[in-house]
Amino acid sequence: MTEIEFLNWTRGTGLQIATIIFVGGVVIRILEILLLGRKANLAEAKGSEMSSGLKTIVSRSIPHADTFKRSSFVVVSGYIFHIGLFVTIFLFAPHILLIKDLTGISWPSVPTPIVDAVAVISIIALLAIIAHRFNHPVQKYLTNFEDILVWFVTIAPLITGYIAFHRIGMSGPMLLGIHILSVELLMVVFPFTKLMHAFTLFIARWYTGAISGYRGVES
Repeated sequence: MTEIEFLNWTRGTGLQIATIIFVGGVVIRILEILLLGRKANLAEAKGSEMSSGLKTIVSRSIPHADTFKRSSFVVVSGYIFHIGLFVTIFLFAPHILLIKDLTGISWPSVPTPIVDAVAVISIIALLAIIAHRFNHPVQKYLTNFEDILVWFVTIAPLITGYIAFHRIGMSGPMLLGIHILSVELLMVVFPFTKLMHAFTLFIARWYTGAISGYRGVES
């Protein structure tokens, strides 16, 4: 397979397979949660489920003072790479053009040098996170294969994207193909690992807040 054939496969068949697995997996996982249902609440309603649920989504996204004091490194590095990942994926001009081609929807991009710097900062944050995990006695003990896999498929698109953008080491088509393949690997793994929390955390936070709000207590 030539470099061009490899690139065409990643942009065609490979992307189609990854998209089907990603969308199908995410839909199935969410349906699994929603179809569990919940028992009827026989208590008298003392508050609004909807507003309390939405409030909890926001409040749980801000770390508690005690949590920040105990795990400031984890909290800060986590926010850095999550925000960096968002900027890199959704505010980089070539990515926006790809999304526009697929959906017809577009939005303003961030200047390329800023996205480039954010990608580097995100990579550094992820490297610091894995180093901290393996140097922390408790986290090291709790770390399993899935944790390492999730870390790898998350950092791989950032590294391959940075290398492809700067044309380091190989030809442009090969670097772009490797970058796209790393994204497809992330898409395939996503629904079946802890990465799924990108969707389920909002469901969980809303549900927690809704139940507490119904009972008239703070979540």
